[in-house]
Amino acid sequence: MKVGLINPPRSPHNAILEHASEAARPFIHRKLVGPPLGLLTVAAAVAPRHALTLLELKGELDLDPGAPPPDELVRAWVAREQPRVVGVTAITSEARGALAALAAVKAVDPRALTVVGGLHASLCPLDFEQPWVDVVVPGHGAQAFRAVVEAFERGRAPGEVPGIWARSGERLRFTGPAAREPEPAGRDFLPLDRRLLERWRSTYLVRPQDGPITYLFTSLGCPGRCTFCSIWPQHEGRYLQRSVDSVLAELRELQDYPVVRFADASSLVDPAFLEALFERLAAEGLQKLFVMDMRVDSAVENPRLIERLARGGLRVVICGFESFRDAELQAYGKAARSAQIAEAIRIFHENGIMLRGNYVVPPDYGPEDFAALADWAASHRVAYAGYTVLTPMPGTPLHAAERDRIVDHDLERYNFFNCVLPTRLELPEFYRRVADLWLIKQGRDVI
Repeated sequence: MKVGLINPPRSPHNAILEHASEAARPFIHRKLVGPPLGLLTVAAAVAPRHALTLLELKGELDLDPGAPPPDELVRAWVAREQPRVVGVTAITSEARGALAALAAVKAVDPRALTVVGGLHASLCPLDFEQPWVDVVVPGHGAQAFRAVVEAFERGRAPGEVPGIWARSGERLRFTGPAAREPEPAGRDFLPLDRRLLERWRSTYLVRPQDGPITYLFTSLGCPGRCTFCSIWPQHEGRYLQRSVDSVLAELRELQDYPVVRFADASSLVDPAFLEALFERLAAEGLQKLFVMDMRVDSAVENPRLIERLARGGLRVVICGFESFRDAELQAYGKAARSAQIAEAIRIFHENGIMLRGNYVVPPDYGPEDFAALADWAASHRVAYAGYTVLTPMPGTPLHAAERDRIVDHDLERYNFFNCVLPTRLELPEFYRRVADLWLIKQGRDVI
C-alpha cells in the first residue's frame, strides 16, 4: 500500500521583517533550513513494507518561489501518486497549512486516510478536529502511525489503535493510552533514509560555501523548564539520550552532508556523552562541521569540553540568551544569569566558535528597555544575534498564564516574529525597534 507524507509550507507571517529598515532586512531570520526529521522517522516506521511518496512543500517552494500554491501542489501530487494514507506534520505556526494540505488530499481522494502528527498535534490535538482529518497521532508517534497504517490496510478502524485521536462521527475521540511508552532514542530508534529528500537536498543550505546541512538528534526532550518553550511539554518532561554507538552509526551514513546540526533542545546536557562521542569521531577520522544548540550555563560549566568540541569540528553554537536582565531570566524559568552569558560569549569566542545569541523581547518593552537591551547587546557582541518576540505558545506555562490577554489567535502568527499580546508601544513602532536590534552583531555572516 502506498503511504504519502507531507511537510507543510512555512507560515507567511513575519511582522519584524515587514517593519524593518533596508539596513536590517538582510539579517532578519526568514526560515529554518533543514530536513523534516519527524517525517523521515515516520517513513522509517512503515518502510519497507509500504511504498512511500513524500512531498516537501518547503523544499518545493524553495526550489521554485514561483511554484503553484501549496494546495495545488498537493492536489497534483495526490492525483499522480495516489497514496492511500497521507500523513502531515505540523508545528504551531504551520498547523493551518497542514490542515489545508489534508483538505486538498480529501478533495482529490475522499477515501484516503488522513493523519496529523508533530508538535502541535501533541500539545493541541483538538485543533485538528476538522472533517478532513481522520486521525491525530500525538507524541512519539512513529509506531502508532505504523499501527494505524496496518489497521487501515486490513480494513479495520483506526480507532482500534491505542494512544491516538480517531474520528468517530463528527468528533475526534481519544482511543486510550498505549500499552507502553515508546523509547525513540533507545530500542525504538529508527534509522533514517535521507535519500527520500534527494530532490530537495540543494535547498538545505545555510551558507552555500559550506554545502548542504542535515539534522541529527542525539537527544529528545529537555531537562529545562523554560516557561515559553514547547519542547519539554511536547515530550511530557522526559529527556531521552541516544547512545554514542547509535549516533556514530548515523554519522557514518552522512557522507553527502559536510554540515550536521544536532537537532537537540540542548546538545550539552550529558558532558560524558559528548566527550565520548568526539573521542570516537577523532579515532575514526570522521570529520564534519557541527552546529549545536547549547545552554549558557552548560557551556560555562564545561569550558574544557567546549575547547575539545571546537577541535573536533564544532563551528557554530546557538544559545538562547533570552534576556540581559536576571529578573526576566528568572521569570522565564532560565537557569542562567546575565554574568554567565558574558562568560559563555568569552569561551566560545576564544575557541573560534561562531556564536548566535538569541533574545526574546517582551511586548511590554518601552523605549528605555529597548535602549538598555541595545547597549547590553552592543557590549556583548556575538557573530550573529537574533531578536524575536516573547510568544505564549499553546501548551506552554506562558500560554496558560497569558491566555486571557492574547489578542491574536491566528496560529500562523505563533512563530516568534509576530506579537499576539498587547504591546506598550504602538505595534508598528514595537516591530521597528525589534527589527533595528538585528543590526547589533559582530560579523556579517547569517547563521
